[in-house]
Amino acid sequence: MPIHRAAIALGSNLGDSCQILKSALETLDRFSTITVEAVSETYQTIAVGPPQPDYLNACAVLSTELEPQVLLDTLLEVEAQFGRVRWERWGARLLDLDLLLFDDLVIEQSGLQIPHPRLVERAFVLIPLADIAADWVEPISGKAIAFLVQQVDCSGVQKIPILLCPSVENHPNF
Repeated sequence: MPIHRAAIALGSNLGDSCQILKSALETLDRFSTITVEAVSETYQTIAVGPPQPDYLNACAVLSTELEPQVLLDTLLEVEAQFGRVRWERWGARLLDLDLLLFDDLVIEQSGLQIPHPRLVERAFVLIPLADIAADWVEPISGKAIAFLVQQVDCSGVQKIPILLCPSVENHPNF
């Protein structure tokens, strides 16, 4: 099976967000078809949408045998395992996993858009993604993530001293 490279965003603003993000990464890495290759720094971000607590955000680069739709379905399954309920657009959530990039593909289907449709507008995604994939070219704009970060307002995103990786014991990628 071919191995693909995918980038995902992780976010949480309910419950023990730090532990939720760590556990979500561990859960993803336990799939035999997914390997977590790299994890960004952790950022505290002012929430977009209705009034709610700030988010903790991070990004990860995965290698996977899964095709895009199956990977997205897997991410949604992991969200559900962590109690994610979609009751309000852009509302507070225990866990949010977004598929950002998948190889250099552009896909526009019902329920699946790659790259993520708001990727280039969101500092809370671009900043952590630049930590681990600065040279990855967003295929619609043709611009590297490092360049795209310079094009957005980064004022609502602050790096915090929480590393998600070291909590995953004995894992070679962390």
